[in-house]
Amino acid sequence: MALAELVQTLPDYAKDLRLNLSSLLNDQGLTDQQKYGTLLACAQASGVKPLIAEAEGEAAARLAPEAINAAKAAASIMAMNNVYYRFTHLASNPEYKTLPARLRMNVIGAPGIDKADFELFCLAVSAINGCGACVDSHEKVLKQHGVKTETIQAAVRLASVVQAVAATLRAL
Repeated sequence: MALAELVQTLPDYAKDLRLNLSSLLNDQGLTDQQKYGTLLACAQASGVKPLIAEAEGEAAARLAPEAINAAKAAASIMAMNNVYYRFTHLASNPEYKTLPARLRMNVIGAPGIDKADFELFCLAVSAINGCGACVDSHEKVLKQHGVKTETIQAAVRLASVVQAVAATLRAL
């Protein structure tokens, strides 16, 4: 089953999700690597296997293996970092922010693809996972790389729709 077919199985009350996903995947505001890497990273972050499988199929048709690996790596590393940095951000004790994380995060420094694209995947997953500290950190790096505000917004819009599709599929 293709992603479009999977999304068509959503109930009528989720029609807006079908329309939004189609619109975002046809939008020219993101490159294919940004669009399908974000799609795959967000699907991975959702943990919904049918959605992951279809997103991976879509990505495989459009991305190099390195970009597919980077999207999966972004979801994986953000699953860890979002918990840790959300904790340091939310904890009342400011001392936690001064302590070294002592967690391996080598993929962030060497993702195997364009650094800005990898940061975009990480920001989208961080938005899904609700880590404000990580969202701010990745947005800052993206701006340093000259990424436009509209590009960042497009990636987060895609993340929001992928997350909503995942939530709807889980509820069925």
